[in-house]
Amino acid sequence: MNDSEKAPLIPEEGEVGFVEHQDFVSEHPFEFVYGGKIPELRLRYETYGHLNAAKDNAILICHALSGDHHCAGVHDIEERKLGWWNFMVGPGKPIDTSRYFVICSNVLGGCQGSSGPGSIHPETGKPYNLDFPKLTVQDMVKAQSLLIDSLGIDCLHAVIGGSMGGMQTLQWAIDFPERVGRYIALASGARHTAQAIAFNDTGRQAIIADPMWKQGAYDPNEGPDRGLAVARMMAHITYLSDVGMESKFGRKRRNVDESKEHFEVEFEVESYLRYQGASFVSRFDANTYLYLTKALDRFDLHSPDSLDSTLSAVTAPGLVIGFTSDWLYPPQGNREIVESLLRLGKNATYAELTMDFGHDSFLVRAPKLYELIHSFLSR
Repeated sequence: MNDSEKAPLIPEEGEVGFVEHQDFVSEHPFEFVYGGKIPELRLRYETYGHLNAAKDNAILICHALSGDHHCAGVHDIEERKLGWWNFMVGPGKPIDTSRYFVICSNVLGGCQGSSGPGSIHPETGKPYNLDFPKLTVQDMVKAQSLLIDSLGIDCLHAVIGGSMGGMQTLQWAIDFPERVGRYIALASGARHTAQAIAFNDTGRQAIIADPMWKQGAYDPNEGPDRGLAVARMMAHITYLSDVGMESKFGRKRRNVDESKEHFEVEFEVESYLRYQGASFVSRFDANTYLYLTKALDRFDLHSPDSLDSTLSAVTAPGLVIGFTSDWLYPPQGNREIVESLLRLGKNATYAELTMDFGHDSFLVRAPKLYELIHSFLSR
């Protein structure tokens, strides 16, 4: 054990500071699992820390549905917006950038600089819209592998992700076993339940039913904002837990005119969800939401044969973390992955954390989560 490992886990949370995104561009056609093709691939990404001479200290972080490449630090000096996992990534933090070279890219199909339905087709000069090919998690991982190639990295020290990021992490371990040193999948699962698919489709239908959607050919400045906001509100409910919502909001009310019926905000929880919907619309694309949620619904490690058959390709040691209050990707869905890996004689560990924040628990500061990730990366 070296001195940095002996030190307190987070003696003082360091910051990676100001970061600027980079763009990986491949001018070779990119082919999708379902047979579609785009003439050029672009992935926007950020890096933190430094790649060592041996190029064996790289960690890839995969983001969730509503996340992006801005994982840590500040990329806008005026807004001072911290990355979505800033408390986890940085010098002295569980994913320690004084030891590791950390990479996070916006996924293929995303709307924050990577090739997706809203990006411009280089041959037509117009957005792809619904002409963007049918998308899978496997396509996202294949695109990331090309980015890793461009950085001259043969094998990643680790791949880490939660939710949709956890699915990408598992796909990495399956498709590129020789390139993954270890992996951590949080709040994920081998496939969506029927309930998860139902929630996603309800959100998609809210977008499609919005008259501003226009069969996907909307003006980016005049898109289906109402439908997308409702989709986000619906999804956000699934990210929380009953205990967490009750503790935070309960039946707290706002001051309203009690003399007449109205359907505006009356309860604090309504105000919160409407805020979530409105803020999401300002940073996300409706077609991207359709594509990414559909890709998640298609993800199925039980197919084409069985879960054991799919996971037989995995060689890296893995840590899968479930959360007791997560009813979107419940603990048993995380646990079955490790049970399958152990049946196959693989090196796999399952950890279940008791937290009240629902599916979003992996995005919340928690000492136990810090320790799990720090320890597994340092093994």
